[in-house]
Amino acid sequence: MKVLITGGAGFIGSHLAERLISRGDEVSVVDNISTGRIENLNPIIDSPKLRLFVDSVCNPELMERLISEVDHVYHLAAPVGVKYIMEHPVLTIVDAVRGADVVFRLSNKYRRKVFLASTSEVYGRNLEMLGGDNRTLDEEAFRLKGSTKNHRWSYANTKSMEEFLAFAYFREFKMPVVVARFFNIVGPRQTGMYGMVVPTFIQQALSGTPITIYGTGEQSRCFLHVSDAIDAVTALMADPRAVGDVFNIGSEEELTIRALAENVRARTGSSSEIVTVDYHTAYGDGFEDMQRRTPDTTKIRRLIGFKPKFDMNGTLDDIIPHFRR
Repeated sequence: MKVLITGGAGFIGSHLAERLISRGDEVSVVDNISTGRIENLNPIIDSPKLRLFVDSVCNPELMERLISEVDHVYHLAAPVGVKYIMEHPVLTIVDAVRGADVVFRLSNKYRRKVFLASTSEVYGRNLEMLGGDNRTLDEEAFRLKGSTKNHRWSYANTKSMEEFLAFAYFREFKMPVVVARFFNIVGPRQTGMYGMVVPTFIQQALSGTPITIYGTGEQSRCFLHVSDAIDAVTALMADPRAVGDVFNIGSEEELTIRALAENVRARTGSSSEIVTVDYHTAYGDGFEDMQRRTPDTTKIRRLIGFKPKFDMNGTLDDIIPHFRR
């Protein structure tokens, strides 16, 4: 097949590009390199099946030419990381909405199948506001977010708008689209530069500097290896039953951030101390966090038999050597 990946030089996008090329697809990548890196594509950079365009998805002329030439469009272009979002609130909103508008309009024009990468952020503070320590987030759960003055929620709201727009194109024009909400995808090539917790902890542990937890450390998350995420993405795009629907992609193995820090320290053999920093010091005004964010993956398990190959220990053991090198 011929495919287009927006944000294909990013962490997840580069792994997707590598997987698709390995199975014989021709891949075009568009990335403005704001948070992506050309180095992420090093394993396939010399492949004759890769075309790389350092440009914006908001460039309608380029996007029209590329979308007209491909079979599938994977729309992954988006700002990443809490730190980047807090520091660039305007770009977080404007580029995301404009980019989605360009991608969906042209994909509909040429009747291309689209994958939209969304995020667990869209659920907001559902679990803590509605209560229930054992509850998980299914795809129909209410989305509960904070004040519009808190920039923390700008990313969640722009991704929600992208979902609304994708489903509007499906409802009105029957544009084939599959939406997936990623829950904390981690793996080799992910950087801690924008506040990603797993690579940050690993780099701190290996360098012997304090492993720094923002908040109390009692907040919990679920982490999924990027290889398992790519398995899910490609299977969803291959299954016609997924069209017009949304799916959680994540692990149901939940652990606190403090437990993650302790596990990283143990598995790296580090002597780093574990310290906490309050959110205001870390991010300034306008930040809120959620205590839990745990996916219900029943829907994707029933459709494609999704089952992660990596547990958290296996995931860390795969990532740590990458940072040692």
